[in-house]
Amino acid sequence: MTTTAGNRPVSNPTARTHEVTNQTPPLVGHDVADDPVLLEGVRREGAEWYLDDLHRIGRRTGSEEVQRWAEEANRHEPELRTHDRYGNRVDEVDFHPSYHSLMNVAISEGLAGAPWVDERPGVHVARAAGFMVWSSAEAGHGCPVSMTYAAVPALRNSPELTAAYEPLLTSRVYDPGLRAPGGKRGILAGMGMTEKQGGTDVRTNTTSAVEAADGSWRLRGHKWFTSAPMNDLFLVLAQAPGGLSCFLVPRVLPDGSRNTFRIQRLKDKLGNRSNASSEPEFDDTVAWLIGDEGKGVRTIIDMVTMTRLDCILGSASGTRAALAQAAHHARHRSVFGAELIDQPLMRNVLADLALESEAATTLALRVAGATDRAQRGDAGERAFLRLATAVGKYWVCKRQPSAVAEALECLGGNGYDEASGMPRLYREAPLNGIWEGSGNVNALDVLRALGREPESLEAFRTEVEAAAGADARLDAAWREVRGELARPEDAELRARRLVERLALVLQGSLLVRHAPAPVADAFCASRLAGDRGLAFGTLPAGTDLAGVLERLPAGL
Repeated sequence: MTTTAGNRPVSNPTARTHEVTNQTPPLVGHDVADDPVLLEGVRREGAEWYLDDLHRIGRRTGSEEVQRWAEEANRHEPELRTHDRYGNRVDEVDFHPSYHSLMNVAISEGLAGAPWVDERPGVHVARAAGFMVWSSAEAGHGCPVSMTYAAVPALRNSPELTAAYEPLLTSRVYDPGLRAPGGKRGILAGMGMTEKQGGTDVRTNTTSAVEAADGSWRLRGHKWFTSAPMNDLFLVLAQAPGGLSCFLVPRVLPDGSRNTFRIQRLKDKLGNRSNASSEPEFDDTVAWLIGDEGKGVRTIIDMVTMTRLDCILGSASGTRAALAQAAHHARHRSVFGAELIDQPLMRNVLADLALESEAATTLALRVAGATDRAQRGDAGERAFLRLATAVGKYWVCKRQPSAVAEALECLGGNGYDEASGMPRLYREAPLNGIWEGSGNVNALDVLRALGREPESLEAFRTEVEAAAGADARLDAAWREVRGELARPEDAELRARRLVERLALVLQGSLLVRHAPAPVADAFCASRLAGDRGLAFGTLPAGTDLAGVLERLPAGL
């Protein structure tokens, strides 16, 4: 468009300001599972048979449709309806249709309870890989998926309840809505442990349980943080006459009547906005005892272990998703006359993030493999799992927020904008470090395992020493850790440092044995020998950055 000055045409300078150049295209239409670290881990841990399905899920995860679902499920948050139009209590939570779309895929792909009735070796590894890929699109809906997966082994402490509910918990049918479980094609489970006066200290719970004449129980109390209140069943801790016990609480009773489950409010959370987290009140609420009276923590610990596994998987997934966005941006953005991916300092940052991500993913899949083999009766893997789950949960979840923040910074101001998706990843990042026990809780749990279950340390030692002699830095770090383990004084004060070093030597051993030489060398130099700064992007000169960056997810 032009104007004239006398007889001379003059271009409208405003029009040129609307030309968009040097902007990164959306990361869409790719296979999220096309990641060498993930694929190698799945093969190594015994689930190669799953790779075709994993790629299918990966392509769907990277689609424009699913990215739209994720955005809508977080923008249109769950809404609580305590009463219907006539004043009757209904205590229901309404979700956007996109949330239900995400849930439908997760359940139909077997990412909830399905692995518990699948006899194929490696099925828990397959489920872990699928969970990592799918939840990278949207993490919030993973909470009810994870709790349903984790509830099955705990429920098996009660054969009668298992017979009634396990076929529905392991179903691949997503059947939302509050109805009698017996009339549904599939159900979901949640858990109610913490209370406002105690939090993690669940033994101080004040919810009470009294046995009824028919063998059921009646609960009275107020839970402080119960996610996914529209799930069908909840495993709840309450004080019975014989001590803290575990109970099954259905939202709808077998006769179709509503159980008392008064939702006082939904939590206004930092992230995880698509998922409803609630405060339910129990008042003469019908429940059934799971396991032995007074053994509630022992009964529910299997559920806790499985959800801690999913915390590791979720944090590894979130870290990888943030790295993928940073790498994609760097490959398409030019600054100072060159693409970011070719600039030395950015390469250092991306390589450092790639090391963190590869170590997290490799450890997560190793724990998933141990889970699978432990379920098949491998006592050594069960012992390893006891310590490795707590160690991995502490460290991988602890590293996610700083890694996501660094990846966001790679995008500059564009990363701070909601449209990039990075703020949602950032808000989500601290959750797994808090869920199922914050950092201190997991560090102290490691100390308990070391003191009470020496076989777990022996299994851990066997795993680390499988790489003995392959890297002097790893050997030296492991000697240092063994020295720390031999010092009982001030153990609680030093717990975080000890668990951090346990995690790093385990990751180092896994990478030395399974990763390409440039990756293992850079990890041992920077994480074990300490030849780096405190921030990402401080790998030492001489690091084979190109060799590390070759491991970035493909298709970006």
